[in-house]
Amino acid sequence: MTKLNGLIDQLYKTNYIIKEHLLDLLENIDKSSRDYLIEKAQETRRRYYGTKVFLRGLVEFTNYCQRNCIYCGIRAANKNIERYRLSFNQIMEACEQGYELGYRTFVLQGGEDNCYTDERIVEVVTEIKRRFPDCAVTLSIGERAYDSYQKYYEAGADRYLLRHETASKKLYDSLHPGMRYEDRIQCLHNLQRIGYQVGAGFMVGLPGQTNEDFVEDLEFLQELQPHMVGIGPFIPHRDTPLGKSAGGTVKQSVILLAIIRLLLPQVLLPVTTALGTIDPLGREKGLKAGANVVMPNLSPVEVRDKYALYDNKVCTGEEAAECRQCINGRIADAGFMTDMSRGDHILWERQ
Repeated sequence: MTKLNGLIDQLYKTNYIIKEHLLDLLENIDKSSRDYLIEKAQETRRRYYGTKVFLRGLVEFTNYCQRNCIYCGIRAANKNIERYRLSFNQIMEACEQGYELGYRTFVLQGGEDNCYTDERIVEVVTEIKRRFPDCAVTLSIGERAYDSYQKYYEAGADRYLLRHETASKKLYDSLHPGMRYEDRIQCLHNLQRIGYQVGAGFMVGLPGQTNEDFVEDLEFLQELQPHMVGIGPFIPHRDTPLGKSAGGTVKQSVILLAIIRLLLPQVLLPVTTALGTIDPLGREKGLKAGANVVMPNLSPVEVRDKYALYDNKVCTGEEAAECRQCINGRIADAGFMTDMSRGDHILWERQ
């Protein structure tokens, strides 16, 4: 057995690896050890979730944002983007359509839009839970006050996705003008304290990002123990300061997905649209590396290309929630089975 395979075995058996060994693995992994890593990640996800792939219906309800993250296409300073906000009725119509298609989780995602006040978010969540009491509601709307998170939870929100983006304070600060790394981390702890199923995550392939940064990300996730982790390759957007930068790769993303599956064996691990954007088989590769969640798009067709976090986003055809047969077929061809249930983390119970 090679040294790297020995490290992978240690991670597989104990769900733990020291910082130096993790860096060694990332720095020196070759095709043979990468294949072995993916094999062990696959064994781990099967132990807890079998071949199930949970589908979530994604509703991108606003592309307005007050932030100026330098990698993001919907940043406030981007004057070239066509902005939109879905109305209350449009959000409900999207959820109605999703429910008829079989979806039992709705993911409401948007920029940090001040027009969506606490009252409006509570109204939306309350009505979704009234109309669809057997469904889960996930929010992904950025940094909010503790009291705001508490109100959404009391209204019925079950999950909250807030990617930490990077656990390197230096890198975080360089990417997020006017924001504080400490605030981001505090938000994640607040969400945990309230009782949400909490999702964190990071980008792969940011300019200046190193394997040492990935080690920090993985150590942070091990400490946080989130219910969900969303990672995906950085893809540049032409109208941002990083518009001409190189992007992340499927290869690096898949390696990190597999390591996360071994570090957090019971985690809900989405395979992101970004992975499918840079490789037609990116999602399948992610699923084979241990991912077990896919989030097709339920947003109205006319706005899907306007929620442009990065260039060339896949937003129609087989990526659309309506094309259930296409999605089911691709998941089945990859060796997995779609599951349309709520798909909660196996250890979570609502408080």
